[in-house]
Amino acid sequence: MSNKAPNQVNNQVPDQIPKQANQSNELALIKKGVVDVVGQKVQEFVSKGELHLPPNYSVENAMKSAWLILQNTFDKDKRPVLQVCTRDSIANSLLDMAVQGLNPAKKQGYFIAYGKQLVFQRSYFGTMAVTKRVAGAKDIFAEVIYKDDEFEYEIKNGNKYITKHVQKIENVDPNNIIAAYCTIIFDDGRQFTDVMTWEEIQKAWSKSKMNPDKEGSTHKEFAQEMARKTVINRACKRYLNSSDDGSLLMYHVNRADEVAAEAEVEAEIAENANQELIDVEYEVMDETPAAEETKEEQTKEEIAEKPKQEKKQDKPQQGKQQTVFEEGPGF
Repeated sequence: MSNKAPNQVNNQVPDQIPKQANQSNELALIKKGVVDVVGQKVQEFVSKGELHLPPNYSVENAMKSAWLILQNTFDKDKRPVLQVCTRDSIANSLLDMAVQGLNPAKKQGYFIAYGKQLVFQRSYFGTMAVTKRVAGAKDIFAEVIYKDDEFEYEIKNGNKYITKHVQKIENVDPNNIIAAYCTIIFDDGRQFTDVMTWEEIQKAWSKSKMNPDKEGSTHKEFAQEMARKTVINRACKRYLNSSDDGSLLMYHVNRADEVAAEAEVEAEIAENANQELIDVEYEVMDETPAAEETKEEQTKEEIAEKPKQEKKQDKPQQGKQQTVFEEGPGF
């Protein structure tokens, strides 16, 4: 992002580690700088009343879990992210995690390196947790719709309401999925439902870097579960994006998504730079003597045949009138 917000950790973490330090000392220095800075920042938010963490959430435990995971996280080139990514991006990814009240040990998010930028991306478990916390959602559930299911919904004031879903056990077949839906139920009784067709689900999968079309992939082996995850993610994100909540939590919810999207685009541009391939069409000429002789004979025959054809064309055919149509409005 071009403009750095005050709630980010910038230029507070030492970016240079002494070259003479061994790997263990280097990790210790990174941990001390990153964990201390992020911990202080979170405590500052809490003390000012800008952030209210879940009652059962421990920043310290979440940071310890994240640090253990980061030590075994690598980029696409199999390089340790703690060595490749900038210290600021590591600190800010941990800050995004902590402010959202998430813990990677609970599969609520993942650390992903895009070039030198480390970002924290929520999983669908994390998105559900944030939705419940921000919107006061009491329950979030999703169902898959199969061919021959009896399914109906109505739309009132722009909102979808499921009115009927009857499913027989013989309909349950991963090869017969036609749609999926997610319903968010709030404490005050309100509901928010999103429905995705099978085509929309597959289109969402096509953007994944996990190669969902590969034989034996998770998307193929567990199509029903992956369809549920996809519609839950979209429903929760749609509701969160429609929220006018200007809290610090929502800032980091949106920031994490934006940073991840921008970092992915920048990494893709850098990876594809100077790699454009230009296809040039060319004709392969046969230079063999036999080919040259054949070509020469064909040329002589064409020269001999040309006067005959011209004489024939000079004589107009009797009984037939030549007509030329000029293209106009009617043709």
